[in-house]
Amino acid sequence: MNRIQGALGLDVVVMTEDKDIRHKIPAVDRILLASGDLVHEWGHKRVSGAIREHLQKIRTNISTVTAAECNISEIHDAIKSQLAMAAASGIKPVINLSGIVLHTNLGRACLPEIAAKAAFEAAIHPTNLEYDLETGKRGDRDSHIAALVCELTGSEAATVVNNNAAAVMLVLNTLAKGLEVPVSRGELVEIGGSFRVPEVMASSGCTLIEVGATNRTHLKDYQSALSASTALLMKVHTSNYQIQGFTHSVSEKALAKLAHENGLPCIVDLGSGCLADFNALGLPNETKAADYIANDVDLITFSGDKLLGGPQCGIIAGKRTLIEQINKNPLKRALRVDSMVLAALAEVLKLYQNPDALIETLPTLRQLTRPAADIKKQAERLFSSIYEHFSPMFRLSIAPCHSQIGSGALPIETIASFAIVIESVAGSDRELRHLAKQFRLLPYPVIGRISDGRLLLDLRCLDYEDAFLQQLPQLRDALVC
Repeated sequence: MNRIQGALGLDVVVMTEDKDIRHKIPAVDRILLASGDLVHEWGHKRVSGAIREHLQKIRTNISTVTAAECNISEIHDAIKSQLAMAAASGIKPVINLSGIVLHTNLGRACLPEIAAKAAFEAAIHPTNLEYDLETGKRGDRDSHIAALVCELTGSEAATVVNNNAAAVMLVLNTLAKGLEVPVSRGELVEIGGSFRVPEVMASSGCTLIEVGATNRTHLKDYQSALSASTALLMKVHTSNYQIQGFTHSVSEKALAKLAHENGLPCIVDLGSGCLADFNALGLPNETKAADYIANDVDLITFSGDKLLGGPQCGIIAGKRTLIEQINKNPLKRALRVDSMVLAALAEVLKLYQNPDALIETLPTLRQLTRPAADIKKQAERLFSSIYEHFSPMFRLSIAPCHSQIGSGALPIETIASFAIVIESVAGSDRELRHLAKQFRLLPYPVIGRISDGRLLLDLRCLDYEDAFLQQLPQLRDALVC
């Protein structure tokens, strides 16, 4: 409403639309009074902070804000959604239909239930982590896994740290700090996350001596690199790539023999680490950890959360005298694992004591060994239930595909599988990517992969069918919008 002066000098009242709605913005206290439910759930400080933040956004964008958006009820609902979204962020379970069994970005190996329960119990109760129940004195946390690792690998002693890169760094820092370590150029790999073997070695305080060529390294190359400053000989498993063609590498047995002839230890970084007989399981061949120890390697390092199928950790196994030196290194305390990891790892290692049941008891090996025929039957069983939630803009089919083992394990080997294949009828890449995003935004996010203009849902790792199917109506609603 504005008051103006008319032609005769009289004031005239003119009704105009009030576009400035700042006076409609309620005070924080008024919104808080109407938000008792939110305060009860989230606390006064968090809710009041969220309200102030929301009101500031309204003031910043006042030119586009409607009166309805300043309503207390509307603000309450917006704050409720904001707090719920914040709570939903963080680590959450997803459905891995990417076709990569050991997917680094999705947490690698899934624990067997018995290991998860052991970790849970260790998390909520005091434990005998470093307490000897027999003597009542201080114990050693490695005692919970060392005997199991030794039994399964044939080593004399073992210890565990928080991942395999840490295991390699700890070994080198203990045995080679200030000294030289020859390594084949073909084994100077990047292990993920832009971390490279040369950088790990530099961090450990030793000097890398590159020997041989990228594709061919001979025993004489190691011999030529030996000097009074050589600390040990090292071989690195090229887990995440493989050179084919005109190649040559030195076997661990030959390298160990050369090391021992010169009074040096030989260590091998296995990367993924394998404790099972993959040939017997119908999987691509991978040398077992025990075979390296049998070939006179002094120390091996490998991951717990890759082919082994356990929690994230790095295992060091081998000669007792060397393990004892490693355990005295102050870095060992900085890199050690907690009771939850040890409890889970111990239960996984126990499963290997019964190798005939591994496929049933260890999720990683069960998923890796699933017959393609079984996956095809699953796809055929689920197809109609999936199809009904898609609009005519998408075309669905069942097609054979190939899964990958993942996490740098057997990089060129694939496993036959089957997938639900989704294509845009219009051939639109944008539609396909939008669909993939909507799958990821489901309450139980579904991770597929886009390849050659198709979205593939590889069913090799689909264990929870009900959880997958029950949320598909939400996908349909999102696509309609």
